[in-house]
Amino acid sequence: MTRDRQLVPPGWPPEVQPPQAPDWERSAVGWLFDLCPPDYRAHEVLRRHPVVLARFAAGHVGSAVEAARHGIRTVRADLRGVVTPEVVDAAIAAYEREGRRLITTGRQIALVDAALRGERHVPRL
Repeated sequence: MTRDRQLVPPGWPPEVQPPQAPDWERSAVGWLFDLCPPDYRAHEVLRRHPVVLARFAAGHVGSAVEAARHGIRTVRADLRGVVTPEVVDAAIAAYEREGRRLITTGRQIALVDAALRGERHVPRL
């Protein structure tokens, strides 16, 4: 592990430079925009204020988590008789994988947001 990687909390997104790196916010902003709908790039407030962008990204990803949970709850009824039970099971598995990925992404957004707000990670010995 490089020295810089030791200065970020566990779960820090690999696409984002550590906060101690020069221009790290640029990598954070690019990563956060990549998590959002493309139209978010048109909003000047999001381009100028990374902490506001982090809030929008967290909301977007949180909504996607809820959508995956809703999909898991409703997919059997919605697709009954339309596709085979095996396809429904595969759809549920895809919702579950996507939900786990999104939850991880939400945690990563929270770490980046904390760093944007000036919080610094202190490694444990």
